[in-house]
Amino acid sequence: MYLKKGISSLFISPLLQNNTGLYRCFTTRYDTKDMEGFAGKYVFVTGGAKGIGRAIVCMFAKAGAKVAFCDYDKEAGDQLSSELSNTVLFYKVDVTDENRLLEVMDLLFQRWGTLDIIINNVGISQFSPLTETTLEQFDRILATNLRPVFITSQALAVQRNTPEGKKRYGRIVNIASTRYLMSEPGSEGYAASKGGIVSLTHALAISFSEYAITVNSISPGWIQHTAYEMLSDADHKQHPSGRVGTPDDIARTCLFLCAPENDFINGQNVVVDGGMTKKMIYLD
Repeated sequence: MYLKKGISSLFISPLLQNNTGLYRCFTTRYDTKDMEGFAGKYVFVTGGAKGIGRAIVCMFAKAGAKVAFCDYDKEAGDQLSSELSNTVLFYKVDVTDENRLLEVMDLLFQRWGTLDIIINNVGISQFSPLTETTLEQFDRILATNLRPVFITSQALAVQRNTPEGKKRYGRIVNIASTRYLMSEPGSEGYAASKGGIVSLTHALAISFSEYAITVNSISPGWIQHTAYEMLSDADHKQHPSGRVGTPDDIARTCLFLCAPENDFINGQNVVVDGGMTKKMIYLD
C-alpha cells in the first residue's frame, strides 16, 4: 500500500495488517538474507504475540534464529506460531508470575542449552488521573513492565555463570519508551516503569561486564501497530523523518544491536522516534 498525498513515495508493506487487525510479519523492504550472524542463535522474546514483539519474533525467525516467545494472549500467540509454520516456540505466560516465567526459561535452557538473545518487550499501559490511580494499578504496571527485565536477565546470568558460559556471545535488549523522558498527565506508572528500564539497562550492562553479553535498551516513539493507512498526513508530517513508525523499525534496531560485530554498543538507550524528542513543540 502507498500512503496519501504528501508522503506517497514512502513504501509501506502490504502486510501491515491482516483481517484480524493484528500486525503481520514482513520483510519486503529489508531483505533478511543480508542479516548475517543469527543462524544458530537462540532468542527469547517476552510479549511477542502482537505489536512490536510480533515484529521482533518475525524478523529474528526470518533471519535464521531459533525463536521462542511468551505472551499472555494465547490466541494471538498460537496464530503467530501458525503463520510462521510452527518454526517458533510459544508459551503462555503472565510475566507477573515469577515462577512461570522462570519455568519457561528453564525449559528453554534444557531444550537449547542456553539463550543467546533476550528481548524484554512485554509492557502494558494504564493512564488514569493521578487522584484516581490506585497503588495496585501502579504496582501492576511495574510488575509487568519492569520486574521481568530483572528476572530474565538474572536467570541468564546464573545460567551463564561458568568460565565457558561467560565467554559465549549474548545480547539483552530491553524495550523502554520515549516516555522515560517526557510525559502527559496520568502516566505515572508507565513513565516510572520505562524510566526504570533505562536505568536498569545500564546497571545490568556493568554487572554483565565479565560476560560476553551486552545490554541495551530501545525507546520507541509513536509506533503504529494497526490501521497505518488510516493515519493522516499531519500525523506523519509532524515527525522530522516524515512518517509515523512501524513495529519493524524497532525490530530492525533489535537486530542491529544484537549483531555479533556490534559489541561496543553497551549500556545505551537508543531512541527510535523519527526525531520527535529533538523537536521544539512550543505553541506559536
